[in-house]
Amino acid sequence: MALRIALGNNKGGVGKSTLTVQLAAALAETDRRVLVVDMDPQANASRRLGHVYDPAAPVAGVTEAVMPGQSEGCAAGALTTPAWPEPYTDLVDLLPARFDLENRISEAATLGAVARLRHALADADADHDVTLIDCPPSLGHLTQMGLAAADVALCVVEPEYDAVEGATRFRDFVATAGAALGNPELRMAGVIVNRVRANLGAHAYQLEGLPDLFGGLVWEPYLPERTAMKDAADAALPLRLVGTSSATEVARLVSELAARIVKEAGA
Repeated sequence: MALRIALGNNKGGVGKSTLTVQLAAALAETDRRVLVVDMDPQANASRRLGHVYDPAAPVAGVTEAVMPGQSEGCAAGALTTPAWPEPYTDLVDLLPARFDLENRISEAATLGAVARLRHALADADADHDVTLIDCPPSLGHLTQMGLAAADVALCVVEPEYDAVEGATRFRDFVATAGAALGNPELRMAGVIVNRVRANLGAHAYQLEGLPDLFGGLVWEPYLPERTAMKDAADAALPLRLVGTSSATEVARLVSELAARIVKEAGA
């Protein structure tokens, strides 16, 4: 069974979905099979993997997988492959989201609803090495489903005051909510620092304080703010296929973080 990793922050705009997709690419480059589960109704991770929602020809995704009454392991029937070239298309799968995933939030008070993703994924990711669950910027029901299904959590943070505050809330939630989510072994594996601007004093200040807040959870290398990440997101491509020296450099840094996942999280 895959190691399941939920990526989150209680603050949006930190580049979490883009990083989730590029971590999937980096893990695939080491010949690991990866499943990306998009738990965000904005569906940014799905789009950045080349998945296009066609209302004239809808396909099942996570919205259906976490509906009431679904069979165990039902997510297997909703997996799709990204619109990426080989070898990525052979090694990366996607459980896509679309905007109406928002409708599942109203079911939060239903008994057992928080366990639906775990139920849907049972054996569905058995042939994968890593499952990356992209959670929305919230501590609400969709994030809780992601955490209930995960083995470990990773926080993605930008060195900005609001993003760091959101990261501490996410960390504290992971530390205290595992038992209530039916996942008492849940733990934080690390904090990934993204979109760093070295020439910005406010970023230097926040970076200095991160070890005091998160201790040894802070992973290196830090990822710099680069247009290469946006270029890859806009083109729905792995960084290494963008074709610029900047993209190649950022891809190398993301690969180091993927190696840290393999080492620290036991993938």
